[in-house]
Amino acid sequence: MILENGVIRTLDPSLPVARALAIAGERIAGGVGVHETALASPETVDLGGRCVLPGFTDSHVHFPTWAMSQREVRLDGAASLAEVLERIRGAQRRGEWLRGYGWRDADWSDGTPTRQALDAIDERPMAFFSKDYHSLWLNSAGLAAADGDLDVAGGVVERDEHREPTGVLREEAAWRFKDRHLEYAPDDFVDAMRDGMKLANARGVVAHHDKDGWLGAVGLWQRLDRQTPLTLRVWQSTPWENIPRLREIGLRSGAGSPMLRLGYLKAFMDGTLGSQTAWMLDGSGVCITSGEHLAEIVRDAADAGWPVGVHAIGDRANREALGAFERTRDMWQPLGLRQRIEHAQCVHPDDLRRFAQLGVAVSAQFTHAPSDEHLAHRFWADRLDQTYSFRSLLASGALVANGSDAPVEELDPWAGVVAAVDRHWREDERLTLDQALHATCVAPAWLSYDERVRGTLVPGRYADLVVLDRDPFESELAAVQVVATMVAGRWVHNPPPWD
Repeated sequence: MILENGVIRTLDPSLPVARALAIAGERIAGGVGVHETALASPETVDLGGRCVLPGFTDSHVHFPTWAMSQREVRLDGAASLAEVLERIRGAQRRGEWLRGYGWRDADWSDGTPTRQALDAIDERPMAFFSKDYHSLWLNSAGLAAADGDLDVAGGVVERDEHREPTGVLREEAAWRFKDRHLEYAPDDFVDAMRDGMKLANARGVVAHHDKDGWLGAVGLWQRLDRQTPLTLRVWQSTPWENIPRLREIGLRSGAGSPMLRLGYLKAFMDGTLGSQTAWMLDGSGVCITSGEHLAEIVRDAADAGWPVGVHAIGDRANREALGAFERTRDMWQPLGLRQRIEHAQCVHPDDLRRFAQLGVAVSAQFTHAPSDEHLAHRFWADRLDQTYSFRSLLASGALVANGSDAPVEELDPWAGVVAAVDRHWREDERLTLDQALHATCVAPAWLSYDERVRGTLVPGRYADLVVLDRDPFESELAAVQVVATMVAGRWVHNPPPWD
């Protein structure tokens, strides 16, 4: 197959733009920039002036959770408690629990989340995760499911003046409740993931780094693959607590197939900005994992053959995480392990250059900057100059990969590109389009050890690509639309011809 009559942007500096692209089987043939001579009797696809880019990778997705959330009550964007309650009141219940996500009480001026507010709607169990997925809001029937077992190390159970639970659980208390009482059946997950895979492909996504780290997530992907061959490449995380099991059976990072591989271990330093649980240098927030403990985790992970991706949002959390990687680098660097810090939303200037110096990547979410703007001004007003510093991190030499954190934000990498380039606050931290595309297509492939087979459109790479309706370098970015997506030489969304 030859794609021609359009703009091929390879994202490879040796040949950034080509006039045609030849594909043989799963891979790009030796005919980048040539026509009929590339293949014997090739099929030709007329791009009609459209643009081809390497397919997008979302570097931070809770995919099964995001897929299921498409079927739950959506509370994101609600500006008041009254609006949230109205959406819940009009929602259709499926099964025993009414579930949803997306509320953010920092946006409300008319109240706070309480079990009593939900009790007035329905006496049956209800559970709603916050937009950042670090807080869970339950009604009284939902709380009763815990049978009094709510407290857990690293978690917060909010209580009123009578020491009664308000209905809001934060951090590990919320996650443990979810694991014990709110998990869907595997078949429900797989069915939702099938639809989610199609939607991701429609948005130009060819690969993702899955953050739903429980070990069973791999089984869900395998079950889906047996039913419907995967059209997304998966780099799967798993909780660091699984190290003993992984070491026992000798399972190391990279195991799997070209479409589904075990990738890295997942850990948490702190909470989030929205839940006001980010661990800050002023002593505020929640410490989930200390720097000393993370160093132990990184050592154990390296011994077992695994890199670590650690959630760190606050400036103290990022400093402690960098310190842990620095203290252990003599162990992990010789092994070539590609360590990463997720989010890095608030980084003290003294720590900014340490990412590149240590070789620790930044797994950022460009859409968080516009989404969190008013929260940053409200809670981090005294340190705005150290927030969402994507351009400064790149200038320091750090590798920055773009993700969505879906379902916290939508799984839509192009929205992330637009957010990074057309940023409207801290404009000094805007990225160029080249930088944003590198973070969305090229850098994620390096993080998953795929830089020799994916991320650019040059001979020998997998034919993982996206067709856009226009050249983004010559257009208003917000107007650009995905036309079609190809994975391993096969159209997985909207095959040609196109109108």
